[in-house]
Formats: sequence, structure tokens, C-alpha cells
Amino acid sequence: MLDYARRALALVRGKTRQDFDADTTLQHALAYVVMVVGEAAYRTSTETRERYPELPWPQIIATRHRLVHDYGNVDYVIVWGIATERLPELVAELERIIPPESPFA
Repeated sequence: MLDYARRALALVRGKTRQDFDADTTLQHALAYVVMVVGEAAYRTSTETRERYPELPWPQIIATRHRLVHDYGNVDYVIVWGIATERLPELVAELERIIPPESPFA
């Protein structure tokens, strides 16, 4: 989750919403990495999810499901918002949880 959330942040770093709207490759790449964040959350054990209830597990997983199963109706405004508003918070929380020496950091 952390790796792909960081990748999403790297994709939008220095970009404006207008840049994003004009670049379908960026839109698709960002949707993909957000989907992978959700897939990683989905594969996270129930025990781990219960240990960290402060993370919005259901929303992250639901976003993944929406991107995968309703791919023809992706709302890129929402994808942009996730990347610019939600993922910075998620990265900060995951960095707090995962020790820097961990192979998952």
C-alpha cells in the first residue's frame, strides 16, 4: 500500500488539475496506482485491519472495487481528489505504522 500510495503522490507532484485533465496517460496511470493501493488493502489480513482501525479500510477497498468493476465509468475528478487529498494522509499514517527498517517501508 505504502509503495503505491507514494507512487501516486509522485505522479501528481508538480501537476495541476489542468495538467491532469489534459493527460489521459496520467489519468490512467493514477487510476491504476490507486487501484493497486486498494488491492493491497483488500489483501491485508483482517487482524492487521483490526489492529489499525484509524485507516479507512472499507473506503480504500471500495475504491479499488469501483475502479476494477466499473472501469468504464471512472470519475477522474474523484481519482484526482484521492491522490491529492486522501493519499498524503494515508502515506503519513502508513509511515507512522510501518517501521523504517521494515521491507515494506
